[in-house]
Amino acid sequence: MPPNPKFLLSIDPHRPPAGLAGAVVAVGNFDGVHRGHRAVIGRAMALARRLGRPCAVLTFEPHPADFFGRGGGIFRLTGRDAKAHRMAELGLDGMFVLTFDQDLASLDAETFLRDVLLRRLGVGAVVVGYDFHFGAGRTGTPAFLLEAGPKLGIEVELVAKVVADEQGSLEAVSSTATREALERGDVRGAAALLGHPWSLTGMVIHGAKLGRQLGFPTANIAVDASCRLRHAIYAVEIDLDGRRLKGVASFGRRPTVDDGPPLLEVYLFDFSDDIYGRAIEVFFVDFLRPEEKFESLDALIAQIRQDEAQARRILNA
Repeated sequence: MPPNPKFLLSIDPHRPPAGLAGAVVAVGNFDGVHRGHRAVIGRAMALARRLGRPCAVLTFEPHPADFFGRGGGIFRLTGRDAKAHRMAELGLDGMFVLTFDQDLASLDAETFLRDVLLRRLGVGAVVVGYDFHFGAGRTGTPAFLLEAGPKLGIEVELVAKVVADEQGSLEAVSSTATREALERGDVRGAAALLGHPWSLTGMVIHGAKLGRQLGFPTANIAVDASCRLRHAIYAVEIDLDGRRLKGVASFGRRPTVDDGPPLLEVYLFDFSDDIYGRAIEVFFVDFLRPEEKFESLDALIAQIRQDEAQARRILNA
């Protein structure tokens, strides 16, 4: 069951969709939906309750940094569907997704407000962070938004820099810091920044069946090429149609076997169902060890047994 069965994912609408017309909309990329993002989203939800309106977020695909070619391709923390799932979990009514292309990038700030926010999305109010900029050349400043929005009938609320939440300081919280933690394999640190364990979602695909031959059958998931999670072994939890399972996962190139393209392989504890073609979400709980090459399959099997025992201790603690 989805966390909110009435949640609406609206992609490139040309007119306000039923159920989200007049919504209070938080605008941003929200990659990772981390604790800082949730401060902005929380303000939007509070405003929506006060005004008696639905609440949604507006985000963009592809990530604008990818469109402009900055950084050679960004390590996405949450794809579109995973982001929508997180937003539904937070209690939002929907998520608007606009295709970030040359047409959208070239709109000046006033046209974006009038033609996109007002005509296409029908927003009643927008909530943005204190450093939010939009429009061609980033000419849409917070000051411009505060002045121009009300003239068009759009209520505007700016969220000042939030320095702490119930989990502590937000000074270090950012999507960039989260990506850097994951690139080091520090999934615990990433979870502290996000406010929840980082996860990957994908379809279980057929592999070489080597894990089954070794006595550790795995659910294999092809991962987006943008993923720069450290190649390593992790203790994980898995969501399968609302069932919470435990396991150990290897993300990497399998140097002992074939040194192939990166693949996520998950060994589920005490589980034997056929789940090929099913979607699962893998939550990374703790780092166990780096990926390494073993001299023999027997040595690899012995290490996998140790990995399983260590992961069970961590996940049962």
